Amino acid sequence: MTAATLLTPASTSAKPEGRPAGLVARADERSYIRILVVLDTTVLILALLIGYVSRFGNEEPSGSKIPYVLVAPGLVLAWLVSLKALGCYDDRVIGYGADEYRRVSTASLRLAGAIAIAGYIADVEVSRGFLGMSFAVGTVGLEVVRFAARKRLHRARSRGAGWSRKVLVVGGTAHVLELVQTLRREPYAGYQVVGACIPDALLAPVAQRLGDVPVVGSFRGIPEAATAIGADTVAVTASGELTATRLRRLGWQLEGTGIDLVVAPALTDVAGPRIHTRPVAGLPLIHVEAPEFRGARKLVKGFVDRSVSSMALAALLPLIAVIALAIKLDSRGPVLFRQVRVGRGGQEFGVFKFRTMVVNADVLLGELAARNETDGLMFKMRDDPRVTRVGRLLRKWSLDELPQLVNVLLGQMSLVGPRPPLPSEVARYDGDVARRLLVKPGMTGLWQVSGRSDLSWEDGIRLDLYYVENWSLAADLTILWKTFGAVLNSRGAY
Repeated sequence: MTAATLLTPASTSAKPEGRPAGLVARADERSYIRILVVLDTTVLILALLIGYVSRFGNEEPSGSKIPYVLVAPGLVLAWLVSLKALGCYDDRVIGYGADEYRRVSTASLRLAGAIAIAGYIADVEVSRGFLGMSFAVGTVGLEVVRFAARKRLHRARSRGAGWSRKVLVVGGTAHVLELVQTLRREPYAGYQVVGACIPDALLAPVAQRLGDVPVVGSFRGIPEAATAIGADTVAVTASGELTATRLRRLGWQLEGTGIDLVVAPALTDVAGPRIHTRPVAGLPLIHVEAPEFRGARKLVKGFVDRSVSSMALAALLPLIAVIALAIKLDSRGPVLFRQVRVGRGGQEFGVFKFRTMVVNADVLLGELAARNETDGLMFKMRDDPRVTRVGRLLRKWSLDELPQLVNVLLGQMSLVGPRPPLPSEVARYDGDVARRLLVKPGMTGLWQVSGRSDLSWEDGIRLDLYYVENWSLAADLTILWKTFGAVLNSRGAY
């Protein structure tokens, strides 16, 4: 598809009527930050109260010259100042990503350390039990309320409401479309594209749209175009006409306008820990570390997998027995279903699952092929007639996958990893998709917590490849935590 076919006349003007979108976004942003301040203050007051009661009960501290009635408000104020100083209310970190949580923890720990040092130097005998309990409860409480506030914000953003940045995308047509698609893939991140600027050569006398994004100007008038459509962020992506000098001048032009400038590199799907920026000869060179497929971290991951799977099997044994009995009473056939899947390095193994279909399900598959509801190489149906009554319930809560803990214990699978593919799928893999086989398949993964069967084939592959390239033990813990929410919501389970 050429650039000319992507550009279509726009039926309406790109400039919105009424109050500028950028002003509305800034007002919503300030409102969200005020709510965070109120929530943080409430948590800190409760934390200090819990710390006081846990240390002294309902009585006044005997023999102490410290006026705790004055210490508590001062500590709350100092804590809020510490959060502010560490950028915990910075609009660039709140609402998305792990940096917000890291800053909250860092601000709390630094304040605790500063108070401990100051108390030692000044020889002030503030109760260590009071401070320890207050900081422990306060730090955890701050993280919890931030998480709750973020989840509410994400739900609002997914509905098209809530505070989001209004983004003007600047670059070549193909790169603009790719960036727009990436930003829209995760609407809860808070980047709403409101317009695009493209090279002069592609402009036409009539108003145009790049896909469904209005083209509001060329590279010659980016600041004016951003102001006209109420954008508060200019996102620059790749283009042959955007030289380093031109990009630097754009930054100068946006100074004092309140419009942020962000640059989207052509290198995508690389996690932050693998990226290091080093200034060389005035250039911010981005160094990208190679993915890690072996070594000490892999050994630790394998140890954690086998330890957790063995403990989980022991704890879930009564539930497994109940499920096995229900399957046996519901329909004719074995309790367990063993299917050949492909693991790391292309090695085939038998994956264990509770049987959720009738015994001749494979024979009936040919008759249902035309009713496939997904693209790519997988077969999925929401109302698959082969699924039994108990099987439908097991699939809804992902209980049919519990026997895969045995595969994890045997070292054939991991707790977290790409979806285990069928040999028929692997036979049709191209070079890129085959990278999924560089790590062990997992019981859960990014595909599980991002929609499961509701995902398209392309999105599922993209998430699997992202995990293969950027896996970490911390990310595994996050995915395991999110898996519980995905299972409870039953989204994409069929």
